[in-house]
Amino acid sequence: QLVESGGGSVQAGGSLRLSCAASGRTFIAYFMGWFRHAPGKEREFVAAINQSGGSEYYADSVKGRFTSSRDNSKDMVYLQINNPEPEDTAVYYCTADQWIDLPPRHMYPYEYGHWGQGTQVTVSS
Repeated sequence: QLVESGGGSVQAGGSLRLSCAASGRTFIAYFMGWFRHAPGKEREFVAAINQSGGSEYYADSVKGRFTSSRDNSKDMVYLQINNPEPEDTAVYYCTADQWIDLPPRHMYPYEYGHWGQGTQVTVSS
């Protein structure tokens, strides 16, 4: 089970940290991802991090502003959002899968077998 938290309203240029708590499985075995879905748009890859936390992957639109991290001792993954823009407004989903190994599989939503319920992020200008 994946449970996101930390969403809310933020002004452009501010910061926000999303958290995702995992339970019920061996967390360290799972490749973790973040996707987002904005109204009228397709679901979009945002960021991903491998099992050890040693490799991170980002969509071009968020590179340099978003940072993904994980704490395997706490079964937690995080998405730090800095300098958000109104275009970042969306529902953000935490995802996990134990069979993703190499890019570019991490970019595709159908590769992830586990999804959280989502948390809304609204960025105002």
